[in-house]
This record gives sequence, structure tokens and C-alpha cells, in this order.
Amino acid sequence: MSKIHLLSRPQKLFVVCTAIFLTALVVAEATAGKLFTVIKLPFALNILGQSFDEVIMTAGVIAFPITFIVTDLLNEYFGKPGIKFVTYIGLCMIMFEFGLIQVAMSVPTASISPVPDEAFLSVFGASGRIIIGSMVAYFIGQLADISLFHWLRKITAGKHLWLRATGSTFGSQFLDTFVVLFIAFYGPMTFQTIVAITLFNYGYKFIVAILITPLIYLAHWAIDRYLGKDTSEELILAATGKEMEG
Repeated sequence: MSKIHLLSRPQKLFVVCTAIFLTALVVAEATAGKLFTVIKLPFALNILGQSFDEVIMTAGVIAFPITFIVTDLLNEYFGKPGIKFVTYIGLCMIMFEFGLIQVAMSVPTASISPVPDEAFLSVFGASGRIIIGSMVAYFIGQLADISLFHWLRKITAGKHLWLRATGSTFGSQFLDTFVVLFIAFYGPMTFQTIVAITLFNYGYKFIVAILITPLIYLAHWAIDRYLGKDTSEELILAATGKEMEG
């Protein structure tokens, strides 16, 4: 086989990171309709005049740490052009997912189906608003994250990976979380409930962003080892250069 058809290590890295990101993204969208109780509070928490005695989050947050890590790695090694390209693909994949779900709901359910039609429609029928909300929130949140990441890298002269990784997340995720919950659930849920779940989800993301910072450094080290020092530095320099130009 001619070597021209073989992927280079940076290309393989980009494909793997993109695949992981898109898988986590689609799973997060598909599971976002489920709310679960994290803990029962020993006291009632008052938020905008409404009382809450438990911390509730969407199941979509389970995939959050994965997308967080991969987004920062793509930012680091492939710059704005790389992560923006993946962001646009992600947006298309959410729309693709929505189309496939609509088709799956429209086909007749067989009598021997272990999942009855009512249960299937109950779960995925509510996904329309969720996916629309997710597309809007995802696009806004990702662009905010990208801009903050590269702004922080620029003002720190490429130092302090932990600062740009966690700082970009803190700055973008509240907006992302609130937008998706408001579009997906406002009406069936009160505004106060949406704000409460937003705060619970954001608090979770805030804590996770701090806890997984060592994993980002570990992934950074592993990628540097895989690419080799020269290739790794060349990629990061190119990413930074494109960022400075843009």
C-alpha cells in the first residue's frame, strides 16, 4: 500500500478525539430527557421563592467530563480551526440524530417488540424540544468555550493549562446548561425549577472540571508521548499561531 494513503499520527489523533467527542455528545443528547436525584438535602433550599429538598440533574451530565476533556485537547493541539470544525460536525450530528429518532418513532411497532410503542414514544417523543434546545445551547456554549480557551491561552502566553481548561468551562457551561433546559422544559417545568436544575448541573460541572484537571494533564502527557516531542510542539505552536492570526 502506498504511504500516501496512510494516516499520520496527528491525523489519527484528530479522528480518535473527534469520534470520542461525537459519541459522548450524541449519548448526552439522547439521555438528557431523564432527570435523576443525586442526593436528598438535609434542609430545604429556597431558589427564587420555590423550595427544593433534593439535588436534581439531567442524565446528560454523565457524558460531560468526556466532552470537556476532548474539547480542551482539540483546542490545545488543533487550535480554533480544528475545534470549530468538530463543533460544526457535532451540530450536524445532533440534527442527524433528531431525524433518525423521528423515523424510528414513525415506523410501526411489531407485536413481539420488547419495548412497546407507548414507552418508546414516551421516551423519545419528548426529545424534539430537548434536541432543539441542545443544538442552540451546544452551539452557543462551544463557541463561548473556544473563545475563552484561546483568550486565556493568549494572556497567559501558553502557560497554565489548568487555567484555560477550567476557566473556559466555567465561563461557558452556565449559559449552555440554562439555554438547553429552558428551551427543552419550560412550560412543563416552572422557571424556578429550571434555574434550580441549572444551578445543580452547573455546580456538578464546576466540581468535575476541577477534579478531572489531572486527567487533562495525563492525556496531554500521553499525547505528547504518542506524537513525539517535536511533532507535539509543532502542533501546539501551529495552533497558537493560527489563534494569534485569528
